[in-house]
Amino acid sequence: MALLKLANLSAFYGKAQALHGVDIEVNEGEIVAVIGANGAGKSTMLDSIMGLTNTTGSMVYAGQEISQKSSADIVNAGIGYGSERFNLFPYLSVYDNLMVGAYTARDTIESNLQQVYALFPRLAERRTQETSNMSGGERQMVSLGRAMMTNPRLLMVDEPTIGLAPKLCAEIAAALRRMRDEYGLTILITEQNAQFALTLAERIYVLESGKVMVSGTVDELRHDAKLTQAYFGHQD
Repeated sequence: MALLKLANLSAFYGKAQALHGVDIEVNEGEIVAVIGANGAGKSTMLDSIMGLTNTTGSMVYAGQEISQKSSADIVNAGIGYGSERFNLFPYLSVYDNLMVGAYTARDTIESNLQQVYALFPRLAERRTQETSNMSGGERQMVSLGRAMMTNPRLLMVDEPTIGLAPKLCAEIAAALRRMRDEYGLTILITEQNAQFALTLAERIYVLESGKVMVSGTVDELRHDAKLTQAYFGHQD
């Protein structure tokens, strides 16, 4: 069953159109990846789901149309967003940044915090450290943790591996799998790193110039030689 369904979604910044008739479904319990080059419209798509752009078309989450809802209502409905831009408060501590995400889930703050620390023990160790003094990988953990503090049902993560070393990419992948397997989250990620997406997601959409060009399961895409060469590079 589709937890999130985008139908004929177009997005605009003023008169400039960034998405063109995008159709995407994310089923309950899935990890779905949307991949594409820089400027393909991936961040715009997530921003649109969060109510941050002007859109036409339909966005249905948990059976409810959300295209006219405010960002606050969308978070309250159960969508968490780990932005590629992080949007952390650099001179606040890890703990205080996490608490920023807790305003929609005050009844479960302590249990949510323990989940975050279980996923990212480094954040527990450095909970008093200002995020301005942290590495890119650590800031990504804080961003994901803050999204978890909203008590989401659907977690959206924009470019989780951008600028990260392979070891940190593996840590982020493991944490995302745990979020799905242990905590029951449905996850939608965007990525430029196609190989990372292929190792993590069940289904993939390829976005080019604001349009979905290809979609399918990982196995379907892996076994299509032309698609593999065009979008995922040469693989053994």
